[in-house]
Amino acid sequence: MSFEPKNSAVKWVEERLPIMGMLHHALYEYPTPKNLSYWWTFGSLAGVMLVVQIVSGIVLAMHYTPHVDLAFESVEHIMRDVNYGWLLRYMHANGASMFFIVVYLHMFRGLYYGSYKAPRELLWWLGLIIFVLMMATAFMGYVLPWGQMSFWGATVITNLFSAIPIVGESIVSWLWGGFSVDNPTLNRFFSLHYLLPFVIVGIVILHIWALHTSGSNNPTGVEIKDKQDSIPFHPYYTVKDLFGLAIFLIIFSAFLFYAPNYMGHPDNYIPANPLVTPAHIVPEWYFLPFYAILRAVPDKLGGVLLMFGAIAVLFALPWLDKSRIRSARFRPIFKQLFWVFGAVCVGLTYMGGQSADGNIAEIHGMVPVMIDGIAQMKDGVPLMEEGVTFAVTNVLVARILTVYYFLHLLVLLPVIGLFEKPRPLPASISEDVLSKTSPVKEADNA
Repeated sequence: MSFEPKNSAVKWVEERLPIMGMLHHALYEYPTPKNLSYWWTFGSLAGVMLVVQIVSGIVLAMHYTPHVDLAFESVEHIMRDVNYGWLLRYMHANGASMFFIVVYLHMFRGLYYGSYKAPRELLWWLGLIIFVLMMATAFMGYVLPWGQMSFWGATVITNLFSAIPIVGESIVSWLWGGFSVDNPTLNRFFSLHYLLPFVIVGIVILHIWALHTSGSNNPTGVEIKDKQDSIPFHPYYTVKDLFGLAIFLIIFSAFLFYAPNYMGHPDNYIPANPLVTPAHIVPEWYFLPFYAILRAVPDKLGGVLLMFGAIAVLFALPWLDKSRIRSARFRPIFKQLFWVFGAVCVGLTYMGGQSADGNIAEIHGMVPVMIDGIAQMKDGVPLMEEGVTFAVTNVLVARILTVYYFLHLLVLLPVIGLFEKPRPLPASISEDVLSKTSPVKEADNA
């Protein structure tokens, strides 16, 4: 159905720039699978949070001073003196966490329902590029308040690039703008933090374009076969998305007004001091899985490669997963291992926030009595005493979880796809929908 404007002014514009017709097709008549669940609302929620971050960030930038001597005080000025500055600052800080929560759920939904499979490989890639840009933007934004964790987080993370052979030191010097994290670093990060969200907007437009080209995936993984399998996006999914948005805003508001610092770090309310190192340097929670992978490897270069490899391997998923079936609903083995993989990712997040030298548990047993490194004997029998024989450390657990992360993606996923026997797929989306509603119809008839 083509868009035919009734207003003469709109018609005049449409003849010269058919933007209204494009929006009408994308937001109104776009044919969408009729069986989409609320898991598909996270894409629109991510778009809402991107707008929230850009608008709140622009206003905050009007009052922020990117200078090492004034940055911390300018943030305090925003919190105390600017009208509703506290609200804008908390909205932006908590909005970053909410943005990542929505995107992580959006990505795991794609993993569960196989949304990375053909013909949606490019759609998946564009989503991952958005994710990488989000991480870069969030990291640079975390540096801007110029608190203790901002300064030392920037120092630790940027130093990682020095592990790259030959060019590593040059990259670090370029990022710093000198020989340490200082005013040039803060200025560069502020500039890029302001710019990258608009780059993300451009990639999001391409992401939506790719989505409308290949069509939306759905819980069955079966493609739309005829008009009976689809419904217009408006009003069916606009109403559903608005309901999901209302629930999300309630949760967002609960953090914003009642626990605004829950997902932050208290050390960042202390001005940056290069002479005082915090006891435990940790990034924001949404970086913790990758931080745990980084610390799990004893070699610096190996840790950096694995940390970036944890994201890079996701780009290869369309070819690593050999199964012809998309949805985990019809893949019993994959479905079980998917939840194991999700638990591993949660475990990595937890381990990333723990001290590297901490112990989770200690296994006690009898050990020989040692004096100056020599085991003591009595009547030819070693003297024994109670002692710790094995300690389960945070690093050990992180290494086990890291091994499984890559084992799942690089080994288990291809093997399962080749040998798993899936359940039979429905012939069409309509058949799947009707099979769920038929018991209700039978009850009505009775």
